[in-house]
Amino acid sequence: MELIATTQALAETCTRLAAQPFVTVDTEFMRETTYYPKLCLIQMAGPDGTACLVDPLAQGLDLKPFLDLMADEGVVKVFHSARQDLEIIWLMGGLLPHPFFDTQVAAMVCGYGDSVSYEQLVNDVAKARIDKSSRFTDWSRRPLSEAQLAYALSDVTHLVTIYQVLAAELLRTDRGLWLDEEMAVLTSPETYRADPAFAWKRLSGRMRKPREIAVLMEVAEWREAEAQSRNVPRGRILKDEAVIDIATAGPRNVEALGRLRTIPAGFERSRTGGEILAAVERAFARDPSQIAAPDRARTRGGNNGALVDLLKVLLKAVAEAEGVAPKIIATVDDLEALAEDGADDLAVLQGWRRGLFGEKALALKAGRMALSVERGRVVVRDVPAA
Repeated sequence: MELIATTQALAETCTRLAAQPFVTVDTEFMRETTYYPKLCLIQMAGPDGTACLVDPLAQGLDLKPFLDLMADEGVVKVFHSARQDLEIIWLMGGLLPHPFFDTQVAAMVCGYGDSVSYEQLVNDVAKARIDKSSRFTDWSRRPLSEAQLAYALSDVTHLVTIYQVLAAELLRTDRGLWLDEEMAVLTSPETYRADPAFAWKRLSGRMRKPREIAVLMEVAEWREAEAQSRNVPRGRILKDEAVIDIATAGPRNVEALGRLRTIPAGFERSRTGGEILAAVERAFARDPSQIAAPDRARTRGGNNGALVDLLKVLLKAVAEAEGVAPKIIATVDDLEALAEDGADDLAVLQGWRRGLFGEKALALKAGRMALSVERGRVVVRDVPAA
């Protein structure tokens, strides 16, 4: 298998694939030393047997034919665990593939478990095996070995069969609409816009004090912008632990910054140290009453632990009975929110999730439903009215 390295060859292959009802797609990339992923390889295959490997590092290669194929509304684009692949396409061309199908999400709806791996689906659905020896290879080095090329190609050739089986199962069970919400998130540009102003949210944890949150906001935003401008991993600028320590301590001078255990010796007197202290000052200048609190689910406390555990058991029982992965129905945050107040805006109380699980969860909370064990299995039963 040769790598496609010219625009003409890529255009001819994309033309053949555009005539197919669907195309399977995968990418190989590196990002250990960069903020943005470095695209190193593109793999595609169609149900007619067309399969190709594209070398995006080839000099003079224009990837426009590939991007045009990704935007072609007449072809379903099939990926497995697509988030990072879609991020690359978004960064490269400012577009997201549509129509789109993620086999990992579909597999959860079809009962293959939470976050099922591609290897497992190849084993269980395609009845094949993958040589994993090239999994952790350096895809930026050239030339690529035959083993690397074969491994890369297997990421899309087996995906053809997997898609066909999962699509048929979704049609049989009439669960295609269950995927819509998950697919909508993956194909929303907002999912891939790394706005530095929101970088603090991934570190907020259980912080509740407005001043700590303000410092976290400013320092995390500064770090994210710096990482983007220099195209280096955010940890190269400042470790997560250091950002959290700074938010908690709120150092306002060089000496206080230098006393933090996560700050390397001498770092506080560098240009970067000065920028961190400036970010802290911006945080202290904020009006505490105007500082947004972390998401409700992340700051939830209370004494609902036993109820949350009970809801987890209910979720597992429902998921097993329906043949669907629990994760696609509800998250732990959903269950905690449900245990606390059962707000109607929760995803688990909307659409198909409400009918499948939400109504039962509300009934369990209200004492109108109970859990029992019959023949070693948890079953859900109604509680007779008094």
